[in-house]
Amino acid sequence: MKLDRFDHVGIAVSQSALEDARRVLEDVLGAGKPREEVVEEQGVRTLIYKVGDAKVELLIPLDEEGPVARFIERRGGGLHHIAFEVEDVEASIQDVAKAGLEVIDEEPRGGVEGSLISFLHPKSTFGSLVELVEFPTQASDGR
Repeated sequence: MKLDRFDHVGIAVSQSALEDARRVLEDVLGAGKPREEVVEEQGVRTLIYKVGDAKVELLIPLDEEGPVARFIERRGGGLHHIAFEVEDVEASIQDVAKAGLEVIDEEPRGGVEGSLISFLHPKSTFGSLVELVEFPTQASDGR
């Protein structure tokens, strides 16, 4: 397996903290206006800010049941995960599992921007949730 590039950092934000998070990113840090996407399967609305060659994704729970909502309930808002682009997420899942890492998603699932994703458990990745992302071959320049 080879990481192609750093893709994004995901930041969990409660609905009540969203206005402040947007103000900091857009007005103070100058990140510009985000692109918005809803990922029903993961129970989140994402605001995607392009920053250089990478992105910052604000993850806002759609309800109180999804994984991001549970994360905020347990830990509060903040850094949720880091994501790396890979060429083939299925092969990468097999490679990291063979190496003894704990894989949360043994089968890829859908992510933002038409991607396929899989998460690695923080127990296996230095205490940080890591996402592996494969984009469609005809991905837009916006990622």
